[in-house]
Parts: sequence; C-alpha cells; structure tokens
Amino acid sequence: MTAKFHIFGIRHLSPGGAWHLHRFLDRVKPDIVLIEGLSDAAGLIDHITGRRTKPPIAILAYTQTLPIRTLVYPMAVYSPEYQALLWAKIHDIEARFIDLPSDIFLCLQQCEFSEKAQNPESQSETDTPRVSFYEQFAHKAGEPDYETYWERHFEHNQNAASYRSSAYQLGLGLRNMETAETPASYNFTENIVREAYMRRKIQFAADEGYVKIAAVTGAYHAPVMSMDYPAMTDDELAALPRIESKLTLMPYSYFKLSTQSGYGAGNHAPFYYEMMWRAVQQNDPEKLPAQYLAKIARNLRESGTSRSAAEVIEGLRLANSLAALKGGHIPALCDLKDAAVTLIGQGEKSVVAEAMARVEVGTAIGKLPQGISQTSIQDDFNRELKRLKLIKYKTAVRQDINLDLRENRRVKSEEAAFIDLNRSFFLNRLTALDVPFAEKRTSRQHSATWAEAWSLQWTPESEIAIVEAVLKGETVELAAAFQFKMMIDQCRSVDEAAVIVCKICECGMTDMIDKARRTLRCMAGKSSEFTAVASAADELRMIVRYGDVRRFDTAPLKPLIEQLFTKGALLLLSAAGCDNLAAKKILKGITALNRTALEYDRLIDEALWIRELAKLSDADYLNPMLSGYACAVLLERNLIENEALAREVSRRLSPGIDADLGAGWFEGLAQKNRYALLARLPLWVQLAEYINALDDVQYSRALVFLRRAFSQFSPLEKRGIAENLGEVWGVSSDSVSEVISLPLTEDEEEAIDDLDDFDFDDL
Repeated sequence: MTAKFHIFGIRHLSPGGAWHLHRFLDRVKPDIVLIEGLSDAAGLIDHITGRRTKPPIAILAYTQTLPIRTLVYPMAVYSPEYQALLWAKIHDIEARFIDLPSDIFLCLQQCEFSEKAQNPESQSETDTPRVSFYEQFAHKAGEPDYETYWERHFEHNQNAASYRSSAYQLGLGLRNMETAETPASYNFTENIVREAYMRRKIQFAADEGYVKIAAVTGAYHAPVMSMDYPAMTDDELAALPRIESKLTLMPYSYFKLSTQSGYGAGNHAPFYYEMMWRAVQQNDPEKLPAQYLAKIARNLRESGTSRSAAEVIEGLRLANSLAALKGGHIPALCDLKDAAVTLIGQGEKSVVAEAMARVEVGTAIGKLPQGISQTSIQDDFNRELKRLKLIKYKTAVRQDINLDLRENRRVKSEEAAFIDLNRSFFLNRLTALDVPFAEKRTSRQHSATWAEAWSLQWTPESEIAIVEAVLKGETVELAAAFQFKMMIDQCRSVDEAAVIVCKICECGMTDMIDKARRTLRCMAGKSSEFTAVASAADELRMIVRYGDVRRFDTAPLKPLIEQLFTKGALLLLSAAGCDNLAAKKILKGITALNRTALEYDRLIDEALWIRELAKLSDADYLNPMLSGYACAVLLERNLIENEALAREVSRRLSPGIDADLGAGWFEGLAQKNRYALLARLPLWVQLAEYINALDDVQYSRALVFLRRAFSQFSPLEKRGIAENLGEVWGVSSDSVSEVISLPLTEDEEEAIDDLDDFDFDDL
C-alpha cells in the first residue's frame, strides 16, 4: 500500500499551532508521528512525556571535547512538538525525532564558528545588522515585528484549513526571500542538509510499512518535505562531519525562553502564551485580553499601586479598537501592551513595566524526576542540593541565604551541626567551576570569619555549566579538584598561588592544599615583586585566621607567612623608588604587610619590619608619599614622639623643599590614623607655616597633593583641622565653629567653583 504523507508546518513555541496540530492528528489518525528534533534523542521521548515531567524542559546536546559546544532544544507545555509526543503516547503509536543527530549538528555548528573566526573581515563591526527574513516578512505585512505578525495571523486563526495552508505559504515566502539572496548564508546551506536528512527519515518510515505518516516541522521546512525533493543518500550522510557528543534533558525556564531570539527558538512572552494555550484549550480565546490586563492591575495592586476595574475595562476597549484597525478580531500582545500603558499606566510605561514583565514572562521553571537522563555531575548536584537542604533555592527567583560556619551545638548529628559549613564548601566549589548559580555577597558581619552571605538563582545557563563540567569530573567535588589542578599548573605568580590556596580552603578541599602549598613556596622563592609578595602574605593571613572555623589544619601555612613576610620587608625599600602611579599599589602592599605584622607579631620578624619602615620614613630619595605613609604607620604604632614628628614635619614641609615632595609626603602621612594627626598640634603649626611660605607657583603645585589628601577626611575630621588651624592663628574653637557654620559668600562660592573647574592634571 502506498504511504500517505501529511506535512504540518508549525512554529516551535506556538499554542495555536499545538491546538491545530491536535485537531489535525485526531482527524488524520496517523500510524506514526515524525517530529523535527534531534534524531538521536529518541531515548529521551519517554522521559519527556513522563507523568512527573513538568515543562518547560529542554534537550541539551554537548560535545565531549574542549572547547565545549552546546545545542539546546527547548519545549514548553504549549510547544506543538511536546503536544505531538503526548498525542502519540495517549494513542499508543510511535513518535520519532527526524532532524540531524547531535554529533552532526554540533559539528556543523563548530564548522560555522571556525569559518567566522578565519574570515573576520566578512563581519565588519560598522556594518548595519541585517534584518532577518522573518522580520522583513512581517514588515511587508504591515506588522512591527515577527512576533506580532505570527500572533495576529496564526495564533488567532481558528480555521484549521486556513491555518495549515497559511503556514505552508509562509514557508514558501520565507524561502523565496532567502534564495534570492546571494551568496547563500551558512544557515541556508545548513537547512538544505537538514531537510534532505528529514526527507530521508520520512522515506525510511514509508519503507518500514507505515501507511499514514504525519511529519511535524517548522513552517519554513514544510514546503520541501514532500518526496518530490531528493532524500539524503547513504554516501551523503557518510560524508557529513561528526563530533563526539552526548545528550541530556534539563529543566528550563520561561525567563530563558523569553531571552532567546529567532524564528521559533523562543518567544518574548512565554507566560502570556501559556495563558493563550489554556484559553484555546477551553475554546475561549477571547478571554485572554481581559485576563492579561486584569493580571497587570493585580500585580500593581500587590506592589502597592492602586488600579480600578474601570481602567481595566477601558484598557480592554482600547485594545479591541487597536486590533480592529489592523483587521483583527482579537487584540495582539502589542495592542494589549499599548492599552496597558495608556490606561492602566496612565501614559507612563515605567509604571506598568515590571507588572507587564511578570505577566508576559513569568517565573515558571520546569521539573524532571531525579536521575532522568542526567549526567553523573547533574545527579551529584541534585543530591547535594537535597542533602544540604538547598532544593528550595533552585528557582528562577533570586533568593538570599546567610551562612553561619560555626558548629551548631544545639543539634545532635554532626551533619546538622555543620550544615552551613558544608553549604559553603558546595557553593564555593560551584563558583570555582564558574557555575552561575551562587553569587557571594558582602556579609553584614564582614569582619567575622564565620559569616557568609550568598544570592542563589537557578538558570538554564547554570544547568549547561554543570553539564559542561562533567568533562572535569563526575561529581562537583571531583570537577572542582580538576579545575584547581589546572589552575595550579598554570599559576605564574606568588599572589595568584596564594589566591588559589585560599579558594581551595574555602571549598574545603584539604587534599589539594599540599600541591598548592608547594607551588606557592616555589613561587615565593622566585618572586621579587613587593606587591605580589605582600598580597600573598595577606591572603595566607586570612586563611589562617578562618582556618579553625573551616576545620582544617593551618600549621603548614604559617612558615610560608613568615617566609613571605620577611621577603616583603626586605623588598620594601627597592620597591619604594617609584613614581606616584606605582606608589598607590606599593601603599596597599605596605598596608597588607603591616596587617600581617600586627596579627602575627610572634610568628614574623617584627623588628625587621619596623627597621625597614623607619628607613623608608627617613629616606629623602624614595617616593615622598610612601615615606609619609611609612611615617604614619610608625606613628600609629606609637613609635614616633611628638618632638620627633615636629622635627620631621619641619624638615619635610619647609620652603626649601620642592612643593611636590613636601605636599606629597603630607598626602602619605594623611592616609592613616587621622585622629592621631588631629591630636598633634605641632603638625598643624608646621603645615600652616609651610603653606604661608610658598610662592604662587609652589602653592599651585602643592595644592594638587594637599587637595587630594584632605579630600579623604570626613566632615567631622575637617572641622577638627579647622579648629587646629584656628588655634594656630589665635582663634577660639567656638569662633571657628561659628565661621564654618556660616553660609559661603559669593566670592567664596566663586572661588570654589573656579577650583572645581581647575584642571589639576595640567600641573
């Protein structure tokens, strides 16, 4: 018996298409349903249609070699392909995917990427982006975009015969536009290959004895799915390139669907289309506009903005009028949005923008039973979420979680006592693998080593990143260990090695510490860069500081702190012979080493550090700002008496000293311990005398450094400076406060304005 082919063209995420396809299949009653989709995903069909599977979901194909390429095939509950699979399951007939298998598809994708990389001149950055054929088609039909065109002409089309023939004509029109372009695009060439392969699969079904064959493809492909066109031969199939790949199912989200682009890869308003699917299932599509506007008003009310039912009713009338102007009997989404802004938003889009996003996109996220078509690392990820009681955070809505890493002595089991610590290890491992699920925030107890704050949000990109990590290990822990091994092998500086050690400790992976520590020791012996050595010492200081709360032995790291600190102290003077730009980095290094000295004074050679600081403080040939900062550090440690400070200030701030050097030294001095400076009146006496002695040229140059120094003082500290200077000039503090409180005169405001406009970089 001759096989009869029934081709049905759809859009991949179309509730109207799914509804018409259901009716078409009921009428045709095919023996087999063939669906555009990765042909090697046949083993996933039972899982896709499983009772506990909840769309949106996606088939994910990925390569097994680096660089990893991925291909995502999403399905929502209103996807025609998903509904076709359900129809086949209910009617107990076979369903197959008939598009290219993933190993060919991914290889073609890689070839396209390589071709573009080799011919960058063909993609000029100044070229105007080409409008897609879909958008061009919509514009010719008088619609603003393809989404609106499709909705008005297909989603609202309730006539079965008209729908199918219109989809066929749309496909023809799109193909004619594309074939008229020369040279042919890579996508066009790829589509030719795909279509030949799909015809091959359709022909196979006929050769197997199926009589009534229904093939569901994108409207673009539908016109060439008949056997009037040649099917791919065995030789042609054998000639296609392949790359080793794997397939898995993953939950998807409406947010991700809304961000995709193209003719059918996604739609901008997935929740709106889900509401449309429910409406057409109930044979009442006319109720959708009222639902949409009512939900927007409800969202506004829930957020505290009152909106009346009258505004919703008027909005519906306006939307119907806008639709009528386009010849439609039901408003399209663009009509509803215009009406929502005009009536409910009272002309302000910003008022309703968030509510519209919630109603159009939604927060739906799919679900799959645990273990279904998962890679080993996905299974491990889900097990860890369950073990650590983090399942509720696997949503598309960002949620915050605060962790207390200390032992909870109020619970009985060890696992419960350290659940937050183990959560921290897990989340830090995901961060090390660049899985965009957990983001560390600044904790309110930022100085506490036991506190961590995180924001968690699941996205399809998170799932893809987890799948990609399977190449590094079968579990999250093993993958993170492999990642750290690569980082250690590629490490080239001592501070980078220290950061790696810190990250390993945060991940609770003590087995990796020894290898990282050996690399760090080696780098420490080779490094001669002060800032890198100082940064590494400070990083290890922090690790040792929170070692107890993270339950690992920090004793092996302490000799490294001592080694790095000694080397940093000895490198200080040579590093300080630099310009002002480099001095800012050196200053941070001094701060880091001084923190280490204060915290581990019994571990390190503190006397060496103080001697080197004193040399820097006294030096005239080194960077003046760093000399001033070294003086401030010694002052903070109470190692400089008032008389000694007065002598140093007198030496540094004297008319015979170049203004750049004197004011630069004061800038360094003012970086630290300002309250101690305010309490030392001789300093301000000397500063006042110094400024008075400067000529106009010297004053202009000194002003650069002094302005920068004083800009870092708080208003209260600046008042203290004014009171000190008032005392120097014989003015009481009460009088100074009174003068400071007075409004500025016009001359003073003009002088400040001139100062703001002055280009200090020219000095």
